[in-house]
Amino acid sequence: MDNNTGKEKFQDDRLAPMHTTEHIVNRTMINLFGCGRAISAHIEKKKSKLDYQLERQPSEHEIAQIERIVNDVIAQCLPVTTYFLTQTEAAERFDLKRLPDSPSSTVRIVKIGTYDECPCIGLHVANTSGIGCFSITSHSWDENSKCWRMRFRLIQPKK
Repeated sequence: MDNNTGKEKFQDDRLAPMHTTEHIVNRTMINLFGCGRAISAHIEKKKSKLDYQLERQPSEHEIAQIERIVNDVIAQCLPVTTYFLTQTEAAERFDLKRLPDSPSSTVRIVKIGTYDECPCIGLHVANTSGIGCFSITSHSWDENSKCWRMRFRLIQPKK
């Protein structure tokens, strides 16, 4: 069992492929549904889940489209890079509410090719070619909270 919690968990390189995929899924959801990034994320090595605040439940066609787009982005072998902005510059461009409190005067930004960029403290693969194949394993909708939960895993290519 993994005892990492909080900030330390994001420094576990075994989670880098899954964590990088979270970024790609978030951008895909923003592009398709005009929503924000996941409101909740539980990232693990074998399977993960993301929750999104949406106006309606995605159709099966849209869910298949999410899977296809994420895999298309992964297949582009995009570089994953980082750079730093001042707190002020970052606050002008990004929502910083999910970042941990930090005395640092800079914010680390993770960029996946030209597809996505956002503040993040975690470890990522150097290139999307290190991710594998994205598969949505299940999903559920809560009508009361208008929350859609996606569960997914990564399938590694056989060597």
